[in-house]
Amino acid sequence: MSEALVPRVIHADDSLLVAVKPAGLPAVPGRPASLQDCMVSRLALRWPGVRVVHRLDMATSGLMVFALDAATQVALSRAFERREVVKRYEAWVGGPWPHGSEGSIDFPLAPDWPRRPRQKVCTDSGRPALTHWRTFAGGEPPCQHATRLLLLPITGRTHQLRVHLAALGHPIVGDTLYAQDEALPGAGSRLMLHASGLEFTHPASGEALHFADPPPF
Repeated sequence: MSEALVPRVIHADDSLLVAVKPAGLPAVPGRPASLQDCMVSRLALRWPGVRVVHRLDMATSGLMVFALDAATQVALSRAFERREVVKRYEAWVGGPWPHGSEGSIDFPLAPDWPRRPRQKVCTDSGRPALTHWRTFAGGEPPCQHATRLLLLPITGRTHQLRVHLAALGHPIVGDTLYAQDEALPGAGSRLMLHASGLEFTHPASGEALHFADPPPF
């Protein structure tokens, strides 16, 4: 693999990296041989031994933090588990939403086993999942009646943002797993979801770190 394929890194020190994952690239290796190319394998070209801390869906783009040693991996993983990491996402969703609206989505989520890898809202066996959202102006809508949202997931369940918004009747534009293509005309070829912000405390220095990356849509 050419080093030219190494993802864009916006921060690197002796303990960790913060890099931008392109849409369509897995965060970690998958079982099919076609999914061995991933963020970890590409970063390892320059940082051998790089370690995973958290994940993004393959279809989602944006900021990820990676550890460069075992102690940092443990510390960052615990910070995510304790909800000490602030995560911000930006998305285009289908359907009009009044400007200036904001709110929270508090639907428990569980695997939809017959339709894996889908997840579903399930009040019986689902795990708690909380997402805060607000509308904001900016950018060119990818399709008619699309609304731009800032999303702040408090929990980190699989497909949380995608399932929560689809359950509200406002699926993320380009989401072929949870939305019908015909419901989002002109959606284009990618999921319009980008991890645009990360804030956490550096495990070694104690410094408060703030990272931002604007979405490519």
